[in-house]
Amino acid sequence: MLIQLRIRDFAIVEDLELELATGMTAVTGETGAGKSILVDAIGLLLGDRADSGTVRQGAERADISAVFDLEQLPTARAWLAERDLDTERECHLRRVIASNGRSRNYINGVPQPAQALRDLGELLVDIHGQHEHQSLLRRDSQRQLLDHHAGHLALVSELARAFQTWSERRQELQALRQASTERDARSDILGYHLRELTALNLAEGEVAELAADQRRLANASQLLETGQRLLTTLTDGDGDTLTDRLNHSLHDLESLKRLDPRLGPIGELLNAAVIQIQEAAGELRGYVQDLDLDPAHLARVEQRLTAAHQLARKHRITPEELPALRVRFETELDTLQHSETRLETLEQAVKDALAAYRHHARELSERRMVAAHELDERISQTLAGLGMPGGRFATVLTVLDKPTATGAENVEFQVSANPGQPLRPLAKVASGGELSRISLAIQVIAAHAARIPTLIFDEVDTGIGGGVAEVVGRQLRALGQGRQVLCVTHLPQVAAQAHQQLKVEKQTDGANTHTEVRWLAMEERVTEIARMLGGLELTANTLAHAQEMVEKAATTTPASA
Repeated sequence: MLIQLRIRDFAIVEDLELELATGMTAVTGETGAGKSILVDAIGLLLGDRADSGTVRQGAERADISAVFDLEQLPTARAWLAERDLDTERECHLRRVIASNGRSRNYINGVPQPAQALRDLGELLVDIHGQHEHQSLLRRDSQRQLLDHHAGHLALVSELARAFQTWSERRQELQALRQASTERDARSDILGYHLRELTALNLAEGEVAELAADQRRLANASQLLETGQRLLTTLTDGDGDTLTDRLNHSLHDLESLKRLDPRLGPIGELLNAAVIQIQEAAGELRGYVQDLDLDPAHLARVEQRLTAAHQLARKHRITPEELPALRVRFETELDTLQHSETRLETLEQAVKDALAAYRHHARELSERRMVAAHELDERISQTLAGLGMPGGRFATVLTVLDKPTATGAENVEFQVSANPGQPLRPLAKVASGGELSRISLAIQVIAAHAARIPTLIFDEVDTGIGGGVAEVVGRQLRALGQGRQVLCVTHLPQVAAQAHQQLKVEKQTDGANTHTEVRWLAMEERVTEIARMLGGLELTANTLAHAQEMVEKAATTTPASA
């Protein structure tokens, strides 16, 4: 659960630190005071999109942090452990949003991407917003809510993977069938190209060798002439070669070495130089003798290089890529020649993939029918307590004529708001107030099914009042038994049902405005609920009524939703 929240320079909050409790906590305050700021801050901390508008005017950055107790959250502890972010019991989240809109995110002090906050946030907190009923009008949202409520998410993932496999095999089969119709024409083209490539028979790396040969053969005369001149200079001249000069120098040095032995190492170096020059001359002599001056050989090399370049231009590749192209064409031709066998294999693979998909789809359909029946009964019962006596809720499953990644049926929520009226799609029959109450009923039932210990309801009671509001409060108080429920509300009937209460107040000194949030003692709770009942001017009657509401809620055992 959420045990501590710290907010600095966020919206109109300057510096706020709260210690949170279990049970149901009502968050109240006058209109415009910023009651939903707490929810917005927690949402950002759990990965919602951030922008520069969230930073308090005049501040450089907004800083939001929270501490969660993970004792009841083994899945969250496992998530952290998998990423080497494990902790014994507590998890620390922090998000810093700069005035330019960029943000930095931390989990247990380690920098993380925003997606990591979103993934972990789904395991820590379940937020129900006041506009959530708008998404309920979409069929995909209705299907997701049913599957989430019934715990079908793993099976839905398996089904999606099976659908993906089947789709990929179908595409491969269609491509192969299309290729088969064009097989003969393509085979002729490939055969023609392969005959050209085979005739050239260019080996891997041969182009580079041919280019080197061409440079050497084209410049053979220059290489021969220069090589012979170097030999003459080194060893083959008449009496004045480099070797002769070094030998004379060695002889002179030998006579001097008798006068000073320190000249010995220099003589050794000169002697080594003579040996290296003689070895180099020997290598050069062999090179000159082996030089190829055959013009016909040069012509053959240039002809082969020209053929390689021409064939490469034809296929719009480099000459070095010709051997790989030949292998690719041979593979494609082999595939075409054996396409019948491949076609039979793929046809069987498609059948197997479809059978696997149908197995998962059939299991999901059966489980959806059971879950839909249970969900319908619970929501219909809840609607009666929310001022819609005789209202009926039904989850209609319509079989589709072709497979989809989400199952073999459409999921549609239908409702009859009044006795005697037929069931019709939710989007077509519910008024704004009715839709709000239906949404609340669904959210309360879904929250009961969730394993997440922290639930946040942000003004989900909009559009209701009176006795219905009291029932809503009881439902939320029931959720707070053994769990942490934060409820932003403007209804005194809901606030009175809370175990404890936070008040949001806007303060101003004429130049700056900021929001403060504080816990209310019992007497302050009575005063705040009286204000919610009767406005700013409190009377003895409204105070007495508020006192009665709080005392009644404290002594009434909440019914399970």
